[in-house]
Amino acid sequence: MQEITDIGITELIIAFATLIIPIVFFIIFKIRLIKSVLISVVRMALQLMLIALYLEWIFKLNNVWINSLWVIVMIFVGVFTSIKRVGLNRKLFVAPLFISGLTTVVIVDAFFLGYVLKLDYIFDARYFIPITGMVLGNALNHNIVGMSTYFTSLNEKSDLYYFLLTNTSNTKLALRPFIGEAIKQALNPMIATMSVIGLISLPGMMTGQILGGSSPAVAIRYQIMIMLAIFLGCVLNLFLSVIISNRFIFDGYSRLKQNIFRKNRH
Repeated sequence: MQEITDIGITELIIAFATLIIPIVFFIIFKIRLIKSVLISVVRMALQLMLIALYLEWIFKLNNVWINSLWVIVMIFVGVFTSIKRVGLNRKLFVAPLFISGLTTVVIVDAFFLGYVLKLDYIFDARYFIPITGMVLGNALNHNIVGMSTYFTSLNEKSDLYYFLLTNTSNTKLALRPFIGEAIKQALNPMIATMSVIGLISLPGMMTGQILGGSSPAVAIRYQIMIMLAIFLGCVLNLFLSVIISNRFIFDGYSRLKQNIFRKNRH
């Protein structure tokens, strides 16, 4: 296998120096993003360095309980990030979003790691943690869009919901257009991205495998598998998040509760 070209500290410093270009644009056009960008970049670098050290230890131990605990931590981080970004009431949504995230991980990993890759040890950290992380990371982005669309529409168009509920006498039918619009808004970007993969972009996993010495054919097969896993994970997580959350946001008379959003959301 071809030796991987390492990246030294000097090369990283040079890479960081490229930030001068966008900062210059921000200064010229008086865009107040410099502080946010610098904080984000520093946090990214520190977090990734800490994760690198931690993953070295996790990969070495390769223990089922430690690997599972790490995934549960990732799910919780995704749950609280989603709640914060959408502006939801934490008390109402922690449980349903955690259940949906955990269920998604179990289904996706059991199928793709256990059946497709046929791993003897499905909790192998080299596969279990990176693939689960990619699924959860992508699901987080689409979940935020979908849930924001769904709950904001329900809150702002409550008259339409009650009109549909009155005429159908069925909560599921009354919610169907809201759920459909949320799913559409959340998944449209991903569908568009999948349609042009390989034409105008090379995905990160495939590029990483090729740089690591894998043949393009092997890298492409892995990329197809992970894209299918990510798509399934995004759809499952969003559907489950909405469906399970519905059990917490309506009262016994199918009326929308008034406290689904944080008071200081805006």
